[in-house]
Amino acid sequence: GLSVRKRRRKRIAAVERKPLPVPTGPNQSWSMDFVSDGLAYGQRFRCLNVVDDYTRECLAIEVDTSLPGLRVKHVLQRLGEMRGLPASITVDNGPEFAGKVLDAWAYEAGVTLSFIRPGKPVENAYIESFNGRFRDECLNEHWFVSMRHARRLIEGKRPAMSP
Repeated sequence: GLSVRKRRRKRIAAVERKPLPVPTGPNQSWSMDFVSDGLAYGQRFRCLNVVDDYTRECLAIEVDTSLPGLRVKHVLQRLGEMRGLPASITVDNGPEFAGKVLDAWAYEAGVTLSFIRPGKPVENAYIESFNGRFRDECLNEHWFVSMRHARRLIEGKRPAMSP
């Protein structure tokens, strides 16, 4: 019955860890991501959330059943007209963000799209933190009966979601 204890190997990271770039002022870097929820009768809808990484202000929440790349582009154009565009926008590798429409818009607008590595949402921590608060303080608190109802309640909560 004697057994030799096995030593655990110390895991060494394959790549050196780099801290998240910290913006030094407002409107330098934004983050975008989607959150999904459902209406009372089961229809799914998505929310496109756009957050300023420095101020943590929620710049936009677009709510609809479908939000393709063209719709994302229109949201960003509207924000650009209202407050100017950032130097970079951090996004995941979803088809809406990785498509030709948004890529062409970013090139023309002079905005860098920074894609996080697949499966590493921590690289987009600003928006992931916002999404958690948004789900807890808004989506989980309400029972949406229609798209109009969802849009009205969510847009009403948006100013309160910013610190």
